Amino acid sequence: MSSAPETDDVAAAPAAPVPPVAPVVGFDLDMTLVDSSDGIAATLIAVLAEAGVTVTAADTRPYAGMPLELILAGLAPGTPASAVEALAARYRGLYPVLGVDSVRAYPGAAAALAAPAAHGGRSVVVSAKHAPNVHRVLAVSGLAGSVAAADVTGDLFAEAKGVRLAELGATAYVGDHPGDVRAARVAGAVAVAVTTGAHDAPALRAAGADVVLAGLEDFPAWLTTHVADLRRGERGTPVPR
Repeated sequence: MSSAPETDDVAAAPAAPVPPVAPVVGFDLDMTLVDSSDGIAATLIAVLAEAGVTVTAADTRPYAGMPLELILAGLAPGTPASAVEALAARYRGLYPVLGVDSVRAYPGAAAALAAPAAHGGRSVVVSAKHAPNVHRVLAVSGLAGSVAAADVTGDLFAEAKGVRLAELGATAYVGDHPGDVRAARVAGAVAVAVTTGAHDAPALRAAGADVVLAGLEDFPAWLTTHVADLRRGERGTPVPR
């Protein structure tokens, strides 16, 4: 006489819950987190004066956010590459003396850096500035405690920033320059632009920014939308611009 198949009286264990996706937000430094324009201009003026080139602070403004060598080559056209490298080395040596103390954090910068942690994530800083000076600027501006030292990277621009952001798992990158938009694209992150630098909202939109904010005060509210997108399985849907 056959018997009914045995049944397993032990209920199947419930599937482990999928942890929520945490935001990892990269931030540019100069003209995004901090207004460093006066110190950069003062150092450029001093370095170029030593080389016999006269520039004004206004001359330096359009170069905000660019790599130092490109700035120096633009302000002193015709300078041989080797001389540009020497000027850049001199700039990096003078900047801690002439440039750092005038740096000020933008309104909302500390809150913006702290915002990802409230959603289980973290902030990282990826900048074109020379790495030791990035740390100096963060300290002087009162922002050093808002980001881990290991999450601070310098000496990178545009696509090279994007490679580092991808390594850090960035889901968004905040910057003021078209090069920052390109960085976000390389990283597969949402490109968030702020208009605190040399480029206005139309220029940043034309560069391909997904989101344009007037300043970092608007960032925590946008981040809430970004986190909701991440938890729906989307990398990030831009909010209306």
